[in-house]
Amino acid sequence: MLDKGATLDYRSSWLRALAAFRGENQTFRARTGPDTRMIRTEDELRREIIEVGRWIHRQGFVAAFDGNISARLDNYRILSTPTTISKGMMQPDDLVICDYQGKKISGRRNVTSEIQMHLLIYRRRPDVHGVVHAHPPTATGYAAAGLSLNKALISEVVLSLGCIPLARYGTPGTPELTEALESLVGSHDAILMANHGVVTHGPDVMTAYFRMETVEHFAKISLVSELLGRQVLLSETDVDKLLTARRAYFGGSAPALERTDVCPITNGVRETPRQVSVSREDLEAMVERAVRTLKPRM
Repeated sequence: MLDKGATLDYRSSWLRALAAFRGENQTFRARTGPDTRMIRTEDELRREIIEVGRWIHRQGFVAAFDGNISARLDNYRILSTPTTISKGMMQPDDLVICDYQGKKISGRRNVTSEIQMHLLIYRRRPDVHGVVHAHPPTATGYAAAGLSLNKALISEVVLSLGCIPLARYGTPGTPELTEALESLVGSHDAILMANHGVVTHGPDVMTAYFRMETVEHFAKISLVSELLGRQVLLSETDVDKLLTARRAYFGGSAPALERTDVCPITNGVRETPRQVSVSREDLEAMVERAVRTLKPRM
């Protein structure tokens, strides 16, 4: 359960951030239209990352020094959790700022060894302003088993995430990991990493965190349905409707998801329309043909 005392304003969940470099205490203006404006400061982002760190630790999504969280400050800087620290025990001044090459700009601790994964996402996705990496047990279990979460089992998951693919294994902290993720980042907001964990991202840190919750929740549902011995998948028609609604709800803030045979997997059935519309002329012609056919029998 989220801390009810949290005072952060999370209304930025579906806003796009536009940053302007203004010194140490960065001010952010995010907007979806000319009349929508949201002011965010670096201090607010620091507190938000700290809260998310506590939540992923409390939820059991990380253990010991696992996981990392970051936020885009502007076109030059990333605010990130440091290496070798419990995400449930951080303080705002523990966070570090680095550039887009991963070089530390400020902070008393060292940059996480997995910063390149975050930088890849920010480079490939200009709409992303928050990234969360964790090891939620059930979802990571699927990743360790070499299984993606790509079945159309739950309508809300198709609507919010489309599907959750599995990236091949890459050694953490090396180019292997970013190379494994590169082809998937552009079209997915949540990705399983084989034998490793999960990374989620979004227009802000809170959205990235909630997507992590969704991934783990869906993994548990998927596992229960497998244990029960039966999974009833949505039809292709149902999935198409959900993806249409996804585009209508989220617009450009959601990556375009290309439907394939494996993302998401449906029951393979494309329903035919229950009603068929015909013109008056076609109906009269059909009746006339039917009458001519029946006359010889009368």
